[in-house]
Amino acid sequence: MRVLVVNAGSSSLKLSVVDGLERVGTEELAAGRGDLDPDGVGRAVRRLGAVDAVGHRIVHGGERHRAAVPIDDDVVRSITALSALAPLHQAKSLEALAVVGSLLGDVPAVACFDTAFHADLPAEACTYALPLAWRERWGLRRYGFHGLAHASAARRAAELLKRPLHDLRLVTCHLGGGASLAAVHDGRSVDTTMGFTPLDGLVMATRSGSVDPGLLLWLLEHTGLSEHEMAHALEHDSGLLALAGEADMRVVLDLAARDDPRAILAVGVYVHRLVGQIAAMAAAMDGLDALVFSGGVGEHAAAVRAGATDRLGFLGVAIDAERNVAGGGDRDLSATASRVRTLVVGAREDLEIARQIVALLGAR
Repeated sequence: MRVLVVNAGSSSLKLSVVDGLERVGTEELAAGRGDLDPDGVGRAVRRLGAVDAVGHRIVHGGERHRAAVPIDDDVVRSITALSALAPLHQAKSLEALAVVGSLLGDVPAVACFDTAFHADLPAEACTYALPLAWRERWGLRRYGFHGLAHASAARRAAELLKRPLHDLRLVTCHLGGGASLAAVHDGRSVDTTMGFTPLDGLVMATRSGSVDPGLLLWLLEHTGLSEHEMAHALEHDSGLLALAGEADMRVVLDLAARDDPRAILAVGVYVHRLVGQIAAMAAAMDGLDALVFSGGVGEHAAAVRAGATDRLGFLGVAIDAERNVAGGGDRDLSATASRVRTLVVGAREDLEIARQIVALLGAR
């Protein structure tokens, strides 16, 4: 089955064709908010060739969408209703869905959700200590995100380790412009760092990660900031950008190497939060068999990997310094005597989406 995977990000639209669970073609187009070029998308789709199905990555599926589903008008309405919970992503996904749908309307289309991998988090991991009436009325819970990436990273880690996925305790680190961790035990997500929205957890490129809610309430009450100004700042003006003046980790690391004090602080805050949350994920599984780095930062920022793993020796993590800075592709960075393996794997959401679509449509 040839599957066209549509992955709409905050600044680009990635199209790839997966055939037999192998990527056979890819296109990437610039796509700022509201300016997706239908003609450009059409040309890219034609270059990629005929397909049997289309899979759309959708960031938020809410309580309802706990697995991949064929797209119809009702599904589109439910995705639209969740836009306020993932404003950087949901609108772009809907835009891409409409454009690709107009080009390939006769081809079966499926929505695959980043939240689905975390849909069965244990109650103690997904429940907020908020009034019951609030939780029931508004569906307040920890949803988790990047599920497609975490599922793919866990599956690939099991292959590299030559062990069954259900026999492993993994912490998968998806570190890119957005960043989150997942504790994957027995092939299932049992904890994760993002919560009700993709703002929670780790420091990201322009997103704050976790902030004391009392601090935000204080700002609203005492500074005159509006809710809109606060939301924009937390999504677009925080994270590495706020700390270092740059959102790209490559630039931040380069500045830190040249003793820029803001960049040094930014890397320190980023790694401090990362180390603490890796330890929390391991605690959720009562131990750790492998630590898995993925995403743009996870795959390419050797200094971030070294900074984090140097502080995780108490968990049994140790990497080989030469392996960490050499080579590319999926690989094992572990020191020879390390009790916990440390891996780097490519982010392959497209493969996970194609796998879900083949399972869904092949069974019909």
